[in-house]
Amino acid sequence: MKISQVVAQLRQYCPGLSGRVAGGIDFEAVANSAKLNHPSAYVIAAADKAGDNDIDTGVRQAISDYFDVVLVMDSRDERGQEAVDLLHTFRAEIWRALIGWKPGPEYDLIEYEGGDLISINRSRTIYRFTFSSGFQLGRNTSEQPAETWHEYELDGLPPFAGMTINMDCIDPADPNLNTPGPDGRIEATFSGDVTP
Repeated sequence: MKISQVVAQLRQYCPGLSGRVAGGIDFEAVANSAKLNHPSAYVIAAADKAGDNDIDTGVRQAISDYFDVVLVMDSRDERGQEAVDLLHTFRAEIWRALIGWKPGPEYDLIEYEGGDLISINRSRTIYRFTFSSGFQLGRNTSEQPAETWHEYELDGLPPFAGMTINMDCIDPADPNLNTPGPDGRIEATFSGDVTP
């Protein structure tokens, strides 16, 4: 999933953050480079998980992309009583911006996976919300671009032009060759051409 789209969605639909949203793949690196005032949010690519292949003639898997929205707020007390109230307000904004939104046409609606406290001290509270959205790896029709090596190889094959069928019947079989048949003799031949 393209994190930049999630960042743009949060910047537009979370007024409490006043556009203070950045993204990346590692929270510490992003927070240290972005140096946003608080409250702020950081969208972090967390993981992806794949389901089993569900077809026998190729590869098609359900993939879930996971990402975190790490919220950083100023704290005035180590207990975090005020931070919990602010957390509730920001969580509602983040949910409203992301839950049920599709980050791309190939993705399912975003779902909430849960949240947890990363750290709290006298100066700041850091809380992580985890979200997921699924998509399918492996195309549905040959008109779509190849997404797997198997599809890429199939795209390189010449078009199907026709076939010839040689039929060796089971019955009647020649008792001198093989009983019961097939006996290895071709009883009928069929040919067909396919025109595009």
